[in-house]
Amino acid sequence: MPGVIGNGSPAPPVANVERHGPTAFVFYKSTCAVTEMAGPPLAKLGESYPGAVTGVGQDPQATLDAFAEELGWTFPQVTDLAPYVASDAYGIMSAPTVVVIDGDGTVVDGMESWDREAMNRVSATLAGLLGVEAVTLSTPDDGLPDFKPG
Repeated sequence: MPGVIGNGSPAPPVANVERHGPTAFVFYKSTCAVTEMAGPPLAKLGESYPGAVTGVGQDPQATLDAFAEELGWTFPQVTDLAPYVASDAYGIMSAPTVVVIDGDGTVVDGMESWDREAMNRVSATLAGLLGVEAVTLSTPDDGLPDFKPG
């Protein structure tokens, strides 16, 4: 994950989020076309691991809530407005970026942009941390490309 803090690093706090156990943060901007394209698999991520996924968006709360509703995201959304303290702490360079944090607060996996293989890997990582069966979030026949930069 170039730019993003590396695996094994302590996970910086995100304002208004209290982590309890393994967590995945989905960093995004509502105007990002790649985030919108990745919306259905990200929705499935949140549905598959309830309570373990939080969206961190660089827009006002009302915009985030409307965007999440449009994409069918049921996981909570928090804002990270300028000066983007959380995004900068995590080294976010593209959207979407998913960061997986273990129960001890250590970054253990992540993905940047849209990357089918990495998306399914972060799903498996989060599932393993939660002790549940992993869910495949994207397959070659779902109409999404294998990779698209964000």
